[in-house]
Amino acid sequence: MDLVDSKFIGLVSSRLQKFKKIKTNLYNFRCPICGDSQKNKSKTRGYLYSVKADVNFRCHNCGASMTLSNFLKTIDPVIHKQYVFERFKDGHTGRGTVVEDPKFNFETPIFKKTIDLPRASEIPIAKKYLEKRKLDATKFYFAKKFQQWVNSHKQTFDTIHRDESRIIIPLYYKKDLVGVQGRSLGPNSVKYITTIFYDEAPKIYGLDDIRTRDSVYITEGPFDSTFLRNSIALCGADGDVGKWGVSTPVWVYDNEPRSKEITARISSTIDRGDKVVIWPNNIYEKDINDMVLAGHDVQSIVESNIYDGLEANLKFTTWKRI
Repeated sequence: MDLVDSKFIGLVSSRLQKFKKIKTNLYNFRCPICGDSQKNKSKTRGYLYSVKADVNFRCHNCGASMTLSNFLKTIDPVIHKQYVFERFKDGHTGRGTVVEDPKFNFETPIFKKTIDLPRASEIPIAKKYLEKRKLDATKFYFAKKFQQWVNSHKQTFDTIHRDESRIIIPLYYKKDLVGVQGRSLGPNSVKYITTIFYDEAPKIYGLDDIRTRDSVYITEGPFDSTFLRNSIALCGADGDVGKWGVSTPVWVYDNEPRSKEITARISSTIDRGDKVVIWPNNIYEKDINDMVLAGHDVQSIVESNIYDGLEANLKFTTWKRI
């Protein structure tokens, strides 16, 4: 917790009921999100605490969890703007995360800027599959024996007797190839297999191609992300995009209101104060690729249905009932 964080915690402390400092870098108070217990006014289940270089808020009553930046935005937008300004001056993002180049502790890569595979556009079966889905085949590659190829760069698969061909989705960070995702061409119980060559590298598709200071759309998969401007896709990442410089994420989940996993993700996103797309009730396709194939202007639909805060909760409640 740095001086800027401590300063702004002090500024809002008078607005937090029963605020007290437990110890260094740990504060306790009544949760302003849920109001804590209405029967027992002495209950204090909201906490601000340090996690490495960041400060997080969590309520052990309602489960709300968010960064200090989003917490300040929730309780006082004016103070939040001041906080964001000071963080930027000190080289931080608006979400309260220091923007530093991650320190990779790995050996010199076997290859850095090129993939020793043919483009998917050069392989008829891969080209046909991608173009049928209106995807640009020149952006992807093709491995005839996926497991064997991955093992040649990082020992990943113990046995390769059931090897198969897959489309290769490259994951770059600062122009270096740090991992790949293999997409099956036919029916398969495991559609995607992700391999990261260096443990600390981001599991994110499209990270090198975005403007991190602008709103960044975050989709469920790499293929979907190619249909939106300034978009990335998480490939097994934990969702902490702030440490990679994304200060204003807009989360774009699949249109599956009956999926417990997706509804839980959306609920969590709203709770931490991030923006999320809630699909309108006249959209029936489950993901962006299907929407494009159905002839929808996905970019416009997404931009017109971004919500956060109370409005997001209201739209989310309606969407779940569809």
